[in-house]
Amino acid sequence: QVQLVESGGGLVQPGGSLRLSCAASGSIFSIYIMGWYRQAPGKQRELVAIISSGGSTNYADSVKGRFTISRDNAKNTVYLQMNSLKPDDTAVYYCNARINSPYGPDYWGQGTQVTVSS
Repeated sequence: QVQLVESGGGLVQPGGSLRLSCAASGSIFSIYIMGWYRQAPGKQRELVAIISSGGSTNYADSVKGRFTISRDNAKNTVYLQMNSLKPDDTAVYYCNARINSPYGPDYWGQGTQVTVSS
Protein backbone atom coordinates (compact mmCIF):
# COMPACT_ATOMS: atom_id res chain seq x y z
CA GLN A 1 0.00 0.00 0.00
CA VAL A 2 1.23 3.46 -0.90
CA GLN A 3 0.51 6.64 1.03
CA LEU A 4 1.19 10.31 0.28
CA VAL A 5 1.23 12.72 3.20
CA GLU A 6 1.34 16.48 2.67
CA SER A 7 2.41 19.16 5.11
CA GLY A 8 3.21 22.86 5.16
CA GLY A 9 -0.07 24.55 4.38
CA GLY A 10 -1.49 27.43 6.37
CA LEU A 11 -2.50 31.07 6.40
CA VAL A 12 -0.17 33.64 4.85
CA GLN A 13 -0.46 37.29 3.88
CA PRO A 14 -0.33 38.38 0.23
CA GLY A 15 3.27 38.52 -0.92
CA GLY A 16 4.33 35.90 1.59
CA SER A 17 5.82 32.44 1.11
CA LEU A 18 5.03 28.87 2.03
CA ARG A 19 6.74 25.56 1.39
CA LEU A 20 4.68 22.41 0.92
CA SER A 21 6.11 18.93 1.35
CA CYS A 22 4.73 15.55 0.32
CA ALA A 23 6.31 12.29 1.42
CA ALA A 24 5.49 8.97 -0.19
CA SER A 25 5.68 5.79 1.86
CA GLY A 26 4.80 2.12 1.59
CA SER A 27 5.65 -0.48 -1.04
CA ILE A 28 7.58 1.77 -3.40
CA PHE A 29 10.00 0.58 -6.07
CA SER A 30 9.99 3.54 -8.43
CA ILE A 31 8.38 6.97 -8.47
CA TYR A 32 7.85 8.50 -11.88
CA ILE A 33 6.14 11.86 -12.18
CA MET A 34 5.31 13.77 -8.99
CA GLY A 35 3.22 16.88 -8.90
CA TRP A 36 1.01 19.36 -7.17
CA TYR A 37 -2.59 20.20 -8.01
CA ARG A 38 -4.99 22.61 -6.35
CA GLN A 39 -8.71 23.08 -6.03
CA ALA A 40 -10.33 26.35 -5.04
CA PRO A 41 -13.94 26.50 -3.80
CA GLY A 42 -16.37 26.11 -6.68
CA LYS A 43 -13.61 25.35 -9.19
CA GLN A 44 -12.18 22.24 -10.77
CA ARG A 45 -8.90 20.76 -9.64
CA GLU A 46 -6.04 22.17 -11.71
CA LEU A 47 -2.41 21.34 -12.30
CA VAL A 48 0.08 23.57 -10.49
CA ALA A 49 3.42 21.93 -11.25
CA ILE A 50 4.91 18.54 -12.10
CA ILE A 51 8.42 17.11 -12.01
CA SER A 52 9.80 13.99 -13.64
CA SER A 53 12.14 11.51 -12.04
CA GLY A 54 14.96 13.18 -13.95
CA GLY A 55 14.07 16.65 -12.71
CA SER A 56 12.25 18.09 -15.72
CA THR A 57 9.54 20.49 -14.62
CA ASN A 58 6.36 22.04 -15.96
CA TYR A 59 4.26 24.81 -14.41
CA ALA A 60 0.85 26.35 -14.83
CA ASP A 61 1.16 29.79 -16.40
CA SER A 62 -0.43 31.35 -13.32
CA VAL A 63 2.45 30.27 -11.05
CA LYS A 64 5.47 30.53 -13.35
CA GLY A 65 8.22 32.61 -11.79
CA ARG A 66 6.64 32.39 -8.32
CA PHE A 67 6.49 28.67 -7.51
CA THR A 68 9.28 26.10 -7.66
CA ILE A 69 8.80 22.35 -7.58
CA SER A 70 11.62 20.05 -6.52
CA ARG A 71 12.05 16.50 -5.31
CA ASP A 72 14.37 14.41 -3.18
CA ASN A 73 14.38 10.94 -4.69
CA ALA A 74 16.25 9.46 -1.74
CA LYS A 75 13.44 10.59 0.57
CA ASN A 76 10.57 9.94 -1.88
CA THR A 77 9.51 13.52 -1.25
CA VAL A 78 8.33 16.36 -3.47
CA TYR A 79 8.31 20.02 -2.46
CA LEU A 80 6.54 23.15 -3.65
CA GLN A 81 8.13 26.46 -2.75
CA MET A 82 5.52 29.18 -3.16
CA ASN A 83 6.65 32.81 -3.19
CA SER A 84 4.83 36.08 -3.87
CA LEU A 85 1.55 34.45 -2.92
CA LYS A 86 -1.70 36.01 -4.07
CA PRO A 87 -5.27 35.64 -2.79
CA ASP A 88 -6.03 33.72 -6.01
CA ASP A 89 -3.60 31.03 -4.83
CA THR A 90 -6.00 30.15 -2.01
CA ALA A 91 -6.99 26.50 -2.45
CA VAL A 92 -6.56 22.99 -1.17
CA TYR A 93 -3.26 21.70 -2.56
CA TYR A 94 -2.96 18.01 -3.42
CA CYS A 95 0.15 15.97 -3.99
CA ASN A 96 0.10 13.46 -6.84
CA ALA A 97 2.54 10.71 -7.79
CA ARG A 98 2.78 7.90 -10.32
CA ILE A 99 4.37 5.04 -8.41
CA ASN A 100 5.73 1.64 -9.43
CA SER A 101 4.40 1.85 -13.00
CA PRO A 102 4.79 4.53 -15.68
CA TYR A 103 1.22 3.77 -16.75
CA GLY A 104 -0.49 4.40 -13.42
CA PRO A 105 -2.47 4.40 -11.29
CA ASP A 106 -1.78 7.76 -9.74
CA TYR A 107 -1.80 8.25 -5.99
CA TRP A 108 -3.12 11.32 -4.21
CA GLY A 109 -2.51 12.91 -0.85
CA GLN A 110 -5.28 14.06 1.44
CA GLY A 111 -4.74 17.74 0.64
CA THR A 112 -3.46 20.71 2.59
CA GLN A 113 -5.20 24.08 2.84
CA VAL A 114 -3.37 27.20 1.69
CA THR A 115 -5.08 30.49 2.46
CA VAL A 116 -3.67 33.81 1.27
CA SER A 117 -5.36 36.68 3.02
CA SER A 118 -4.60 39.88 4.88
